[in-house]
Amino acid sequence: MLIAIPDVLTRDAALALRERIAGAEWVDGNVTSGSGAATAKRNRQLPEESPATQAAQAEVSAALMGNAAFLSAALPHSVFPPLFNRYGGGEEFGLHVDNAIRFHSGSGARIRTDLSCTLFLTDPEDYDGGELEIESNFGTQRIKLPAGHAVLYPSTSLHRVTPVTRGERISCFFWLQSLVSDHAAREILYDLDQSVQRLSGERGKGDAEVLRLTAIYHNLVRRWSQA
Repeated sequence: MLIAIPDVLTRDAALALRERIAGAEWVDGNVTSGSGAATAKRNRQLPEESPATQAAQAEVSAALMGNAAFLSAALPHSVFPPLFNRYGGGEEFGLHVDNAIRFHSGSGARIRTDLSCTLFLTDPEDYDGGELEIESNFGTQRIKLPAGHAVLYPSTSLHRVTPVTRGERISCFFWLQSLVSDHAAREILYDLDQSVQRLSGERGKGDAEVLRLTAIYHNLVRRWSQA
């Protein structure tokens, strides 16, 4: 399941964050590459330990935890601290799959990567190329969203960032371990939750049918989650 999540940050907040981090010191993006990805990756990245990274991480993390659509789609158990990458002329990230386990050196935490997320900090018209291409059962999906919007997709997917041919693409990216590891089960829960929210808006939260479907949702979460 590939889900676009609008307005994780407002456009103004996303562009302001981009402006703040653009002037920081950047390093070779391979500092976080696994062995398979290193040969395919040509970009730059904010060092994890830098003050600019930590301030930006705090802003993005707060926005994610306050975004109902993200929480519904991801059902997050653990979120890897957000990272930030930068692609200029000719830079790209070839076809790869994300590592199954990510280790955070600062905290010693390990997470299983169920979902990957890209939060765009640059408007599409400001650069050419730089599309996030994700292979799915329905063919290759090409993603290039407005600043402040995010896309969430299974970490099992083969994906790439196409070469940037004009301008510059700065984005936030991270991985997360979901409470529900099974993609099909998580998709069912997301669809059910969206239906409950729509029906609740029409009938009110105290409606008998809304209460029944809410109970079904939470009982399925209990059955499928690994808290």
